[in-house]
Parts: sequence; C-alpha cells; structure tokens
Amino acid sequence: MRKPRDYSADLKALNDKARQIQERKVRELGQLVIATGTDAISVEQLAGALLAAASNADPATKEEWRKRGARFFQNSRCKAGAGDGSDACGAVPDKGGAASHGGSSSAA
Repeated sequence: MRKPRDYSADLKALNDKARQIQERKVRELGQLVIATGTDAISVEQLAGALLAAASNADPATKEEWRKRGARFFQNSRCKAGAGDGSDACGAVPDKGGAASHGGSSSAA
C-alpha cells in the first residue's frame, strides 16, 4: 500500500522555494542598481526611467538598450577577472576611469 501524499508539506515547500526565488530576484536587482551607479539618483528618477523603459515600444531603442546592457555585463566580467590590473578580456585597460559605453562610469 502506498503512503498518502502530504499535500500541505508539498505546498509549504513550494511556497518556501517561491519566497527564496523572489528574495534572490530583489537582491540581484538591488545589486544591479548599485553596480550601474543608479543608486546615486533619486528613487523617483529611477522609477520614472524604468517606467519609461517599460512603456517604450520602439524595437530599435530596445535593441540599443540590450546592446548597451550586454557591453556593461561584458565589461563587468572582464574587470572582475582582472586581479593583477590587466584586463581579463585582452583589451587595454581604460586608465581614464570612463567606461567605453556612453561615457558613464560604473561601480562594478
């Protein structure tokens, strides 16, 4: 005879997993805000920029944002891997302090 399934324990485990995923998502979004330097602007400005981005339907603009974001993450990975001061991706390090994407610097 099979043991009856404990649905309440399964539901609790699923709820715990969902809570962990949500907490990780919030933590990662906070890390992204800090890494991009947008923690220096007001919460209202950040919310306005995010709302504008979410409501933008122009595919060309979205593609440019995607490319810029990909460059940001690529630069972050390269910098994170360079412990000796050299660029881990093989490029010459930027000594001026400004990032190559749009002229804004990021604190990665």
